[in-house]
Amino acid sequence: MYRNKKKIVVDFSSPNIAKEMHVGHLRSTIIGDTLSNLLTFAGHDVLRLNHVGDWGTQFGMLVEHLRDEFPEALNVETSKNVDLGDLVTLYKAAKKRFDVDEDFKIRAREGVVKLQSGDEEALAAWESLCAASRVEYQKIYDMLNIVGLNERGESFYNPYLNGVIDELESQGLAVESEGATAVFLDGYTNRDGSPLPMLVRKSDGGFNYATTDLAAIRHRVQMQSADGGEEADRVLYVTDSGQSQHFEMVFAAANKASFLDESVSLEHVPFGLVQGEDGKKFATRSGDTVKLKDLLDEAIRIAGEDMKTRLDNPEEELTEALSDVAKTVGIGAVKYADLSMNRESNYKFSYGRMLSLNGNTAPYMLYAYARICGIVRKATGQSEDNKVEWPEAASEILITHDSEKQLIRNLVKLPDILSEVESELYPNRLCDYLFETSQKFNQVRID
Repeated sequence: MYRNKKKIVVDFSSPNIAKEMHVGHLRSTIIGDTLSNLLTFAGHDVLRLNHVGDWGTQFGMLVEHLRDEFPEALNVETSKNVDLGDLVTLYKAAKKRFDVDEDFKIRAREGVVKLQSGDEEALAAWESLCAASRVEYQKIYDMLNIVGLNERGESFYNPYLNGVIDELESQGLAVESEGATAVFLDGYTNRDGSPLPMLVRKSDGGFNYATTDLAAIRHRVQMQSADGGEEADRVLYVTDSGQSQHFEMVFAAANKASFLDESVSLEHVPFGLVQGEDGKKFATRSGDTVKLKDLLDEAIRIAGEDMKTRLDNPEEELTEALSDVAKTVGIGAVKYADLSMNRESNYKFSYGRMLSLNGNTAPYMLYAYARICGIVRKATGQSEDNKVEWPEAASEILITHDSEKQLIRNLVKLPDILSEVESELYPNRLCDYLFETSQKFNQVRID
């Protein structure tokens, strides 16, 4: 698969510190990881980046809440040993105070300034929040088998933000607009036809997401490796389609400012929403956003309950081995259901559909895989208790049936399919190929 090796950065997942990962993070994490795996398999040098939301005005609120409730979190000596408990509950408590307590709101805004200026106590509390959050979202990554993801939060790019503004201003691209600093790009207008500004600095001197993304682009494509930059040839941003215009404008500004040369490709990889079976927002009965951990746990539970119905005694508890199978089937079903859809489409989340043994689903693929493993064991004399050891080569290949020819014709399409996904970044095309291959394989008679 090695062809024209490139350095590729894939920006995906991106949870927010002190907030629980929810179903909105599902598609970015799964699609980003899959594309990273495929590009690595194709021979490219892939860097998986987790652009964590670890900076911003909400941290002033959180730090001041910790000052009152967990004062030891503001001490560098003790902050690492503080148990902050449920971070979601902590965030909600801080937000409630911010909304109703004017004195606390003032302190929170002052806390942002302290944090941004490098105040020792504020930084210690912030680091406690980041560390506690990492523990929680790592549990999700472990469940999804996401590995090799490098955290590079928004805070990482803070030292480069002023440089971005200076460069944009020196080129006449960033101008004052109602007290703020903005970039105006051709072709982008408000509904009333007036020019649409891309704000890069607020009137209070703070920075925007666009500023951070421009700094990230410079770091990812311009800087020499010795300085910590990536020197990427291709940068992929796996986020929801609602951010399409934001990235269009950021990429246009980066190109106009010559932050990258013509050989570098910046690509937004947009995806649609996850919806309930009724086609509306996927939410709990109370209307809350579905927690990603709860979604995955439910998939595993349903897979396990289905397996119990196939046992001689359905009331019997699953063995450890069967529980592992339930986890494989449940998590695999969630991931495959996402990947098998055109990523730009909204898709309806249905446990029943994704866990079905029929159709283009993970259980169907796993059935085909299990059947292949059984054939290998039978052909090599391996025990079912042993891990399948694939033979290096068959001594003789006999093609005796048309179904075998059909399977072989399909197998040789794989390099073209992988090349297509590598270029156009639609994992569902690989899923379609795998489903077709599994169907053809299951039509072959095994004597």
